[in-house]
Amino acid sequence: MPAQAIALRAKPRRRSELGLLLVGLVVVVLAFVLESFATLNKWPPNLLTFVVVSLGLVLFLNVVNRRLAPNADPVIVPVVLLLNGLGWVMLSRLAPYVGASHLAGFQALWTLLGAVAYVITLALFRRSRDLERYRYLTLFLSIGLLVLPLLPHIGETPSNANGARLWVKLGPVTFQPVEISKILLVVFFASYFVEKQELLSMSTNRIGNRLFPDLRSLGPVAFAWLCSVAVILLERDIGFSLLLFVMFLAMLWVTTGRWTYLVIGIIAFAVGTYLASQILHQLNQRIEIWIDPWKYLAPGTAQLGYQPVLGELSLAKGGLSGTGLGLGAPQNIPVAISDFIFAAFGEELGLIGATAVVAGFVLIVGSGLRVALRARSEFSKLCALGLTVILGFQAFFIMGGVARLLPLTGVTLPFVSYGGSSLIANYILVAVLMRISDEGSDEVRSYGEPVPIAAALARS
Repeated sequence: MPAQAIALRAKPRRRSELGLLLVGLVVVVLAFVLESFATLNKWPPNLLTFVVVSLGLVLFLNVVNRRLAPNADPVIVPVVLLLNGLGWVMLSRLAPYVGASHLAGFQALWTLLGAVAYVITLALFRRSRDLERYRYLTLFLSIGLLVLPLLPHIGETPSNANGARLWVKLGPVTFQPVEISKILLVVFFASYFVEKQELLSMSTNRIGNRLFPDLRSLGPVAFAWLCSVAVILLERDIGFSLLLFVMFLAMLWVTTGRWTYLVIGIIAFAVGTYLASQILHQLNQRIEIWIDPWKYLAPGTAQLGYQPVLGELSLAKGGLSGTGLGLGAPQNIPVAISDFIFAAFGEELGLIGATAVVAGFVLIVGSGLRVALRARSEFSKLCALGLTVILGFQAFFIMGGVARLLPLTGVTLPFVSYGGSSLIANYILVAVLMRISDEGSDEVRSYGEPVPIAAALARS
């Protein structure tokens, strides 16, 4: 009877999820129709196809969750699909202006492939602890994926990538291996920290009246620091380097509860970034453009400040309520379909619409942290935390860069920006979160063994 009781309790969550999915679908369809009337003054020619495919995707994922993750969080997937749908609408609105109308079709294809990857991940990993068995395999795979873009005849540097070497081309397919690598690194660090938690938390060296951790336990910090600097120097990208390092520090802090690791890690990364800026002109240039992009609009400066200035003006033009979906001019912003798609939302939907996008990511992060708190094992807790940190900080870095709170990092806005690698990898990430959520839900725990809150997580 316990299994039947669990199944009965799981139904309200999936019904709630279905309701949220349908509400999100209505919002996306209305946005698609409004955009079409604003730009074409008629109904979208492919409206019926769009509605049928979108409804089929919504029902399919809900059925999958009912079968494979019946007790999982009911909020994560609806918010993900809402952001994905709104991103597709904005992409289909901007794609013709950049001479690439086919990008909307490609993004729809990446979404479907992401949904397939989501289902495969849930089907293969029926228990999150299964991932812990492949600790060193995930480490070697992640390092291999990070190195792939540096190999001759495989690595590729697109003309619009500002020198970053993050792409791999295999035949007609081009993708970013780092998107998968970041998930594998989370699995490795979660497994490693669980095993080394006592050693990392122990204070054995006395300096004055204070005890500090053994310097040998700082090996992982040094390893992560060196990897981050290596990514900056070799692949000329600070965005993913910073993202991986923040993930590492967050997981280390939660494992040990020691603020000294945070301070040492931040200082080490700052020193490494400074040294890299002295070697890489591109990195130093990004910081200078962030401080004052206007001076880089003058003749002779290659107008390097053109993109951030137009992004800032687009946000200002949008005001509180925006110009209206399809009635602005965000197509004037370079790379508006990727790096600066948040500025496009800010212009056409205003502060209200931009805040709604931010609120969507806040909901995902909040749900992810709740999943971490309710996880059934220390490994699952750290894994959920690391995945949530990656998703949340990636969104924060790019939105902060568009708003000029931070230097531009070049990462994509998850589920919203154009990009197949990012979209598929993030759906895999969500699938792992849903698996951990399903295992740690109140319904399962009420009929299973008690799940104590980790002391390290409580200390943090």
